[in-house]
Amino acid sequence: MTKVYCYDRCTTCKKALAWLEANGVDYKKIDIKGEHPDEKTLRALHKKSGLPLKKFFNTSGMLYREMELSAKLPAMSEDEQFKLLASDGMLVKRPLLVTDDAVCTGFKEEEWKVALKM
Repeated sequence: MTKVYCYDRCTTCKKALAWLEANGVDYKKIDIKGEHPDEKTLRALHKKSGLPLKKFFNTSGMLYREMELSAKLPAMSEDEQFKLLASDGMLVKRPLLVTDDAVCTGFKEEEWKVALKM
C-alpha cells in the first residue's frame, strides 16, 4: 500500500493529495506531525530512496530555521541526523511518498509518476 506522510496545513501536501485523487491512486495518508516516522523507519526509507540524507530534512520549515540546522547539520554524524529527524515530524521533508519500491521527498509530479509506475 502506498503511504503519504503529510501535514494538513501544508499547501504542497494538499496539492500532492489532490493529484493522487485525480489520478485514482489508492493511498494511506499519515499525519507527519502526529505519526512521524521513527528512526528505524527513517533509516529504511533513506536506504530505499537512494537520496542523500539532507533531502529528508524540511529545509524551508520554521523548526529547521529556528534550530539553525543549515549551520549544524554538516558537523553532525549520520546517527545524530537520524535521531534529530526522528524527534519531530516537522523536520521531515513533506509530502513523503512511500511505495513498495520507492521513496520520494517533496512533491515533484514526474518523480511521483515514476515511483507509482504510471
